[in-house]
Amino acid sequence: MLTVSVEEHRTRLRAVAFRLLGSYDEADEALTAAGPRLTGAAADLDALARVCLDRLRSREAGRAPGRAAHRPPRQEDRQEPEEAVLATMPPSERLAFVLHDAFGVPHEEIAPVVELTPAATRQLVARARRRVEGTEEMPEPDLARQREVVAAFLAAARADDTEALLALMDPDVVLRADAEAVRAGAAPAHGARAVARSLTGQAREARPALVDGAAGLVRSTPDGGPEAVLAFTVLDGRITAVDVLAARDTLKGLDLEPA
Repeated sequence: MLTVSVEEHRTRLRAVAFRLLGSYDEADEALTAAGPRLTGAAADLDALARVCLDRLRSREAGRAPGRAAHRPPRQEDRQEPEEAVLATMPPSERLAFVLHDAFGVPHEEIAPVVELTPAATRQLVARARRRVEGTEEMPEPDLARQREVVAAFLAAARADDTEALLALMDPDVVLRADAEAVRAGAAPAHGARAVARSLTGQAREARPALVDGAAGLVRSTPDGGPEAVLAFTVLDGRITAVDVLAARDTLKGLDLEPA
């Protein structure tokens, strides 16, 4: 039972929203969207967290394609981890970390918001904490494991096996596509089911390749050149992001090798 006043409660909620979204304007918008009246109840935090998570996911889905979103924190970033490293985290991970480590919300209360079990939420927070401490390499350092996941994805896409595709993806997976890829039919998406639906057609005719040293897929033109690249980010054995790249200048700058 909360013992603080409604105004103190609102101040705390605004602080939570600001830490999650990085803007007081967005924090105030999130508070408004969470409900017109704040009662001081624990349900207020749950509602606010869901609004903030939706905003983070929309922001991630609209981010310009590129692999920089999941690079490890640079040394200079680690000097200001709360601002620099939070920006590298997938939405669910960011929300879980901020709620638990900054505001003391129990894993059991965060779990329903991020649609995970309390044990999985605890692992999510631990992974985020390792990022802040600069002790986790990104993406998945095991190339063989990357190849295994991407090969399984390709096989499932060719077989139209939706359940297998969903099992390979993080619930918070995001699909980004550059302008040329969008014109060719790729649709940015967020969430495992939406990404699976959008990517199936893109992947069927692709072949395995190394994209800048990481496991990926390449779709070729009739003369054998690259028409589009699917660059995967694999973490803990699951796909967390896919970038569909088709702009000619971008493709020329990629290091592509047959897998």
